[in-house]
Amino acid sequence: MEIIETLINGLSSGGTYAMIALGYTMVYGIAKMLNFAHGDIIMVGGYMIYVTMAALGNPILGLAAAIVFCVLLGIFIEKVAYKPLRGASPLAVLITAIGVSYLLQSMAQMIFGSSPKMVIVADLGNLTLGSLKIPYDTVITLVCSFAIMIALSIFVKYTKIGRAMIAVSEDRGAASLMGINVNGIITITFAIGSALAAVAGFFMLMKSPSLSNTLGAMPGIKAFTAAVIGGIGSIPGAMLGGILMGVVEAVSFKITVIAPYTDAIEFMILIIILLVRPSGILGKKRREKV
Repeated sequence: MEIIETLINGLSSGGTYAMIALGYTMVYGIAKMLNFAHGDIIMVGGYMIYVTMAALGNPILGLAAAIVFCVLLGIFIEKVAYKPLRGASPLAVLITAIGVSYLLQSMAQMIFGSSPKMVIVADLGNLTLGSLKIPYDTVITLVCSFAIMIALSIFVKYTKIGRAMIAVSEDRGAASLMGINVNGIITITFAIGSALAAVAGFFMLMKSPSLSNTLGAMPGIKAFTAAVIGGIGSIPGAMLGGILMGVVEAVSFKITVIAPYTDAIEFMILIIILLVRPSGILGKKRREKV
């Protein structure tokens, strides 16, 4: 029974990682850039939930406020920091993303201080199935993460904007010649990714109510790792990678001998998968034009 509970906890953590990884994989798949500030948008969403709940006491309103604020922040960051670097080298974009990440962390520390804030989003209790007790927040996280993955897949495949996203991902120049507003599509992608970050922040606070300016730092790195493992640019791949990371983490924590090395084990899995399949589990090999 303990094994089942461990796996369920792993699936819950994996669902959160997957939600963050979906933001990474969408931005990379379409804009071809690694937004390392994505994890810190989770942190900003967490503080918006904290502020809204302190004022209104309603977690749903807190989530709504976090989504709106994070979407606006994501669009602002894309316009100010990334759009001017559209034709720059990947290294310049990467350094800028790291700079934005540290800027957001520093601003949060200046505004809210360095001491952690306690944010009790909701105490939903447990779902009892015989002798098995599953926290309701675990069930909600899993259901929402799978629902978001399915909704994104449908959105990308069957809507006009989604098909434009695919076109921009395949060939930005050709998409522009076909009348697609490339800059607008990239902005929409950042908005969607930022909204997912806000939702992920909400679920993280449901599991652990401690909020600090580094809330999204390590989860962001692990979610990026999950996206690469699953195949960055692939929506189902991000989900698969997130679930795999969550389960490995939960199982490793339960084994006393290897518990201190959990992070190392997760990144070791990344190295092994990249050696065996560089494009990730569900990633597609792309031919580079020369």
